[in-house]
Amino acid sequence: QLQASGGGLVQAGGSLRLSCAASGRTFSSLAMGWFRQAPGKEREFVTAVTWSGSSTYYADSVKGRFTISRDNAKNTVYLQMNSLKPEDTAVYYCAARAYTGSYFATLISQYNYWGQGTEVTVSS
Repeated sequence: QLQASGGGLVQAGGSLRLSCAASGRTFSSLAMGWFRQAPGKEREFVTAVTWSGSSTYYADSVKGRFTISRDNAKNTVYLQMNSLKPEDTAVYYCAARAYTGSYFATLISQYNYWGQGTEVTVSS
């Protein structure tokens, strides 16, 4: 089970940190990702981190502004979002897949578990 939190309303240029707490499975065996879905659009990949946290991968649209990290001791993955833009407005979902390799998954179908989503609104 994944529980996302930390969304809210922020002005353009501001920052937010999302959290996703996992339970019910050995967190350190899960590769984690964040996706987002803007109103009227399809869900899209944002970023992913390997099971160990040693490697990360970002969509071009957020590279240099967003940072994914994880704390396996706390069973939690984070998404630090800086320099937010109105086009970052979306519902953000954390996702997990049972995978301990180094390949990054960017497709929805590649993830086994999903959180409920947390809404981020960036005002201009």
